[in-house]
Formats: sequence, structure tokens, C-alpha cells
Amino acid sequence: MKKIEVLTIFIICFFIFGAISLFYLSLPVAKQQTEKVFEVKKGESVFEIAKHLEEAGLIKNKYSFVFFTILRGKEKELKAGRYILSPSMTLQEILDILSKGKTPMVKITILEGWNLKEIAQYLEEQGLCQKEEFFEIVGWPGVDYSKEKTLPQPQDFSNKFPFLKDKPKNVSLEGYLFPDTYFVEKTATCQEIIEMFLKNFSKKLTPDLQEEIKRQKKTIFEIVTMASLLEKEVKTQEDKEIVAGILYKRQKAGMPLQVDATITYITGRKTTKITFEELQIDSPYNTYKYLGLPLGPISNPGMESILAAIYPKQSSYWYYLSTPDGKTIFSKTLSEHNQNKAKYLR
Repeated sequence: MKKIEVLTIFIICFFIFGAISLFYLSLPVAKQQTEKVFEVKKGESVFEIAKHLEEAGLIKNKYSFVFFTILRGKEKELKAGRYILSPSMTLQEILDILSKGKTPMVKITILEGWNLKEIAQYLEEQGLCQKEEFFEIVGWPGVDYSKEKTLPQPQDFSNKFPFLKDKPKNVSLEGYLFPDTYFVEKTATCQEIIEMFLKNFSKKLTPDLQEEIKRQKKTIFEIVTMASLLEKEVKTQEDKEIVAGILYKRQKAGMPLQVDATITYITGRKTTKITFEELQIDSPYNTYKYLGLPLGPISNPGMESILAAIYPKQSSYWYYLSTPDGKTIFSKTLSEHNQNKAKYLR
């Protein structure tokens, strides 16, 4: 056999073997569709990316990814970012994701009036953030950090978000995680999600509103705390404005605010019926036992409640109650209030 023929056969066999090897190496590492967060850092080369993919167990061989990427002419199209990848993906699928630079988005809705515990539970259920990590960043709800020494302090975001500068250091971020619908990258960190909530709060509380709060000689923290009470106590905008006027009037007169929602915030019970024993709980959130606003907000209020806290409506009422169907009944005297309780809360 001539040397040229041998060489031709060798070359053909080499390419066949190479094609088979590349095909084998391009197959998924595993069948299980487990997901991993993989990060491509800015400035990384195709060789560095391939090395990290292999180390993460996402591909069988780093050289096969490099060769496959160059073969497709995509070596300069790999984009920095965090991606959801799986060992069940082929080289082509991984390359498509990294070259398009798109990560899956998750639609989440934070409801008005949710507290930190409810938000943490929801984010964990969505697979976005573990509750423990969430509380380590925003702080544990209902904790007075001036007395609590075992838990880590809430993260201080006041340099990035100036509206937090008047928030006491000894309370969590309860009240500031603005309720809304968000589109979040599935790879977003817990910190990034929390900052997204705070950034939205900053947009909603416009400079004009902040100037009005300052004009009234109130702090943003006081407004948010009051708004959190209104959010949990009554439903309509008009009722919130009237109740805000009542609570400010009680505060000025040195009367306890006596807001039932502060008791349920302490106990965690979802009920409108407060027991006598619960009213005796020694907590800075108990507005029956202590005068003035509670230690901090008890929920994350929406815009209606915030506006009602800024622009309360003056009235001759001193008392109010909510009926089982959500209607608010106002009273001018304690005697009238007790009559209404007997009539509507049987």
C-alpha cells in the first residue's frame, strides 16, 4: 500500500475518532436535572470558563468545550453574568446560554401588609432566598438589638439609601421592603433582591414627600411605622386617613394607641380577637402597655398607607373598630365605642 494511501486512511480515522470523541464529550455529564448557579466573571477567557465549568461538574472535559466553542465561532461572545446551568445540559445548550447572556427571570409579588416573616417564607418557597440568610441581612423581626446580643446586627444600607438614615440601628428593615410585583433573575442573590425592594421604596417616597415629612417635623421612620399600623388595621384609603388622624391625636394627648395589630405582630396569631393575657405582654411593640408608636414598623405598607400617614384626616373621632366584613366603625366617645363593640363584634 502506498504511503499516501496510509496517510489518507490515518487522517480519516483521526477525524472519525475526533468526531466520535467530541460527540461523546459534548453529551451531558448526568441525566439528573439538578441546577447550579454558574458565574462567568468579566474578562474571563474561554479557557478559564471551560476550566471552571469542568470543576463545577457541568462538562466532561474543558478542552472539548474550548474546541467546541471555537468551532462554532463563539469564543468572543461569552458574556459575564450568573447563569442557571445543569449537568444534564449538552455543550451546545451551555454554549447557547453563555453566548446569549440571558438568565431566567422569576415574577414575584410582595403583598401589601406582609411582614418580614411572610416575605422570607415566600422568597424561600420561590427558591430565591433562604430565610436564615434573609434575616441575617434585614434583621430578625420584633427584635430590639439594643438588648439582643446573640443575633447579628441588621445590615446597614443607609449610605446607599439615605431614607434609612433616621431608622434606629436597633430595629430591622421591617416596613421598608416595598410591596410590589418584581421580575427577578433566578440567579439573583438575597442581597440583590432586598436592595431591589429598597430601591423601589426610594422611588415611591419622592423628594416632595420627604420634604413634606420634614416640614411636619416627623421622621421617615415615624411615617413608615404609622403606615404599617394603618396597613394592618383598616382597608380603604379614606379609613386609613381618618385612623391616622385618630392615632396622631391619641399620641399627642398622651393616650395609648391601643392598636390590636401590634399584639398579633408579637404573638404571630392571625386573629381579630385579642385576649386579656396578650394585652399584658411586656414588649415595646405592645401599644396597649406602652405609649406612643411601637419600637418599629409591624408590616411593610403600601403607598396608600404611607400617604395616609403623611396626610391624616382630622375628625371628631377618638375610637374605631373593624367589623368582621372589613367595615370601619368610628366613635366619638368611649361609651359609644363600647356600644359599637357590643353591636358589631358579638
